[in-house]
Amino acid sequence: MSVPDTEVELLEQSPSMARLVARALATGAGRPGAAGDLPTRRVVRTGVGVDVAELADYARVCGMTLRNEVPATYLHVLTFPLQVHLMAAADFPFAMAGMVHVGNEMTLHRPVDLGERLTLSTHADSLRPHRRGLTVDLVGSAQAGDETVWQGRSTYLVRGAPAEGVVVEPEDDLVDVVDLPWRAQWRLPASLGRRYAAVAGDVNPIHLSPLAAKAFGFPRAIAHGMWTHARVLAALEGRLPARHTVRVQFRKPVLLPSTVELRAGRAETGWDFAVTGRDGAREHLLGTVREPDQTG
Repeated sequence: MSVPDTEVELLEQSPSMARLVARALATGAGRPGAAGDLPTRRVVRTGVGVDVAELADYARVCGMTLRNEVPATYLHVLTFPLQVHLMAAADFPFAMAGMVHVGNEMTLHRPVDLGERLTLSTHADSLRPHRRGLTVDLVGSAQAGDETVWQGRSTYLVRGAPAEGVVVEPEDDLVDVVDLPWRAQWRLPASLGRRYAAVAGDVNPIHLSPLAAKAFGFPRAIAHGMWTHARVLAALEGRLPARHTVRVQFRKPVLLPSTVELRAGRAETGWDFAVTGRDGAREHLLGTVREPDQTG
């Protein structure tokens, strides 16, 4: 779906994530639900720079090396407040508290230098049936001047019964875990959710507190899916194409504390990878990284 340039909501500064999440939790029950239409506007910020100290903190939590180039997942972090602003708005048809991040795709069209000023934007797109309800995409982009340097698509599940008579196509796994030869284990502390929230701004309470997580049906606090995503790319630093597309499926949540295993293998133009439990039976994340013209 294309979004007309005239339908733009321009923000002068990054919105307060804590305030947006609190508003979404307080008002989510009153949303119109699946009968509502997606908002058609884009949320935009211009002249956005990267704070080196904040990026350094993010890199430390995610296991990355601080470089002169901005990681693709950090460009997601910069656009994420715009996503939340849109999802927390009164005209967004679904309760943000009930939405589950099930997939992410991002393309880095070229390396982005720390000193560049960016225009960031987000809009909602692609409402479609899913075997457990509906999915909706929050689509983001980063531009340097007239050049699009990064694009991202976050897919969220809105849980509920699929519409009667709707045929839902089965979702294929991105990779086969048993075919991935390279392995490494990560021990994740109970504090990881709070540490990532402090550097990425995602203050969803299911990541911060065991009590809050239990209120949403989890036995303990869970790791942010985008931390897991970023940690994988950190492990592959120096091996990624300068231009690349990363696709991930978020499967089972990672409980905190826990020990997980990264499994990876080379593909023709990139990597296949998975994050699993120690025995490989529980899949937390499946993903691929390719050169942009090789994603199929």
